[in-house]
Amino acid sequence: MFDIFKGDQESKMDVKASRDAALRFIKEELQKLEGGEGKNIRGLQLFVASTNDEKHVLEAAMYVEDPDKLKEEIQKIADDFDIELPLTWTMEVEFVDSVPAEAKKASDINLGLFVKTRQNLIQKDLKACIRVLNGEAEKEEYTINSGIDKVTIGREKAAQGSDGFFRVNNIAFPGDSSNEANKYISRQHAHISWNSEIGSFMIFADEGGVPPNNKIKIKSLNNDTPFKLNSTQIGHVLREGDQVILGESAVIEFRFLPNEIEQ
Repeated sequence: MFDIFKGDQESKMDVKASRDAALRFIKEELQKLEGGEGKNIRGLQLFVASTNDEKHVLEAAMYVEDPDKLKEEIQKIADDFDIELPLTWTMEVEFVDSVPAEAKKASDINLGLFVKTRQNLIQKDLKACIRVLNGEAEKEEYTINSGIDKVTIGREKAAQGSDGFFRVNNIAFPGDSSNEANKYISRQHAHISWNSEIGSFMIFADEGGVPPNNKIKIKSLNNDTPFKLNSTQIGHVLREGDQVILGESAVIEFRFLPNEIEQ
């Protein structure tokens, strides 16, 4: 997609070039909207396909450490072209092996853009299984269904956040367990939700699951390099066989139930 530069100065230039190309692509897609149709947009989902060598450059280009910056850049473009995006529109960035078929593909950069509107919700009736491979949860397996709002994951059944309020973890790892892996799971570590715009289950890091706290890493069957969640705003589409490491060593596995594996 891009030349891989070795020098520091050239790497910085590559970050800027990548960001400029992405924003130009998004601008061209937004300009196709006419008659204030931006008001029907619920959000934008940007898919970034990259090799392992260039991923760190593209993460910097997409402001992974501060995802609100990319949204601000796009909002400026919308304002410049009188595209009336609603106040509640969302921006999601996902790093993938290949751009999914449902996304609009860029011609000069390996990106895809999916525009979420009120009309393009994908209706599916899917079930999946979350199996605990390492660590000790209340159950060894959990079944989740499409249409779910949120399945929370963390240490202890009831977890108190920094705001003082409690949440109930649907997949709970007891803190008094003798299993060493449980110690490194945060009380509010992650959650899984159903994305009706793309018809997929997604996992997101919560407050305790991003640096400098604990961590979340996902390893897919077709990619030996784990994907790390560094932001609570950027999720990962769960695919058949994905293994998710919570903290240091607790592992859960995502599988579709029989006859529901997506091709």
